[in-house]
Amino acid sequence: MKILLIAGGWSTEREVSLNGARAMRTALEARGHTVTFFDLFDGFDRLLDAATRHDFALINLHGRPGEDGLVQALLDRVHCPYQGAGPAGSFLALNKSAAKQIFRHMGLPTADWEFLPCPPSTTWQPRLPFPLFVKSNTGGSSLRTGRAADITALQKLITPIFAAGDEVLLEPVLSGHEVTCGILGDDPLPPILIEPILGDFFDYESKYAQGGAHEICPAPLSPALTHRVQELALAAHRALGLWGYSRTDFILSSDDTLTILEVNTLPGMTATSLVPQEAAAIGLDFGQLLERLIELGLQQCARA
Repeated sequence: MKILLIAGGWSTEREVSLNGARAMRTALEARGHTVTFFDLFDGFDRLLDAATRHDFALINLHGRPGEDGLVQALLDRVHCPYQGAGPAGSFLALNKSAAKQIFRHMGLPTADWEFLPCPPSTTWQPRLPFPLFVKSNTGGSSLRTGRAADITALQKLITPIFAAGDEVLLEPVLSGHEVTCGILGDDPLPPILIEPILGDFFDYESKYAQGGAHEICPAPLSPALTHRVQELALAAHRALGLWGYSRTDFILSSDDTLTILEVNTLPGMTATSLVPQEAAAIGLDFGQLLERLIELGLQQCARA
């Protein structure tokens, strides 16, 4: 099969995207596919021409463009099949404040939040009590995140987010362990328990530095709690109108309460990334996982 592997782009997560694409290319070529590496950074204006010359597009983009649904919308216009969520689901999942509204509307557990679309006035005070967790509303890989104990620390954290052209999402600081669970097709995968080593939460360094975190798969949870994680991951996936695959991140508190943090529509794709680890736990190696994503993408295109 002739596969267009779309990666790179111009988001702050460009290098993460490129690293994953290298691993994907190696695995796909080992399985006999013809792979064209396509860096969106200098190829955006040629995307549709390239897509029409290939049988399938594998998207390995993080942030905008890619996770915002733009690339998917373009591929839809030329009927080029691709893996994962379509434009609307991608857009809703990337925008954390929008996704949280949907989760709350559907009765799914998510933390309270405050959305800041632009820098607040000098007299502004958050309506949520300190300490607060600060996030980029549409960013990923835990870039520009942090904890603020007071208004001075909060201003220092939100300033670079606004400077980068994004909005800010504030949430209460939740104590507990991070758990993540992928969906493949209509089936939840075994969850992973994450224990950061380099920091007190799963930040960029913990995610990508060697030895940054313990990632225990399957997570050492009771069967009932494992089922609950999987049930909620599938519910979040469906609430956002996703298909193919996704990965939902949670905080698991000491009383076994689960809180949805966010849903990733283009989760990391190296052989040691979280979803590939979960797939390996059910007997799918990295190459087989990519083949399954292609199969699901072709099925979705045929239904459209």
